[in-house]
Amino acid sequence: MPESPSLIDYPCDFPIKIMGHADTSVGQAAASVEHTLVQQSFPQAVLMIVKRHAPDFDGTSMEIKISKKGTYLSLTCTIRAVSRTQLDALYQELCDHPSVVMAL
Repeated sequence: MPESPSLIDYPCDFPIKIMGHADTSVGQAAASVEHTLVQQSFPQAVLMIVKRHAPDFDGTSMEIKISKKGTYLSLTCTIRAVSRTQLDALYQELCDHPSVVMAL
């Protein structure tokens, strides 16, 4: 089946929003230091995946927001997308990661 034409003109800046659990293994009674370490692991995992597909991505530009109840983290990474193939592979790897709930 032939690939349908892209609606995106490449290269372009492309924001990707990735959501995951802010705290997957630490109970509510855990120390705040442990909570911080768990929160850091999700952004670090996402950063590694994004950098594999967009090596020029500046990790310091990643936007991180925590949900109102502290249950979820939302990460926004704006990459310089060069092709649909690149985006497809990036989304696939993000969605395959066990800590990722959703990638938009």
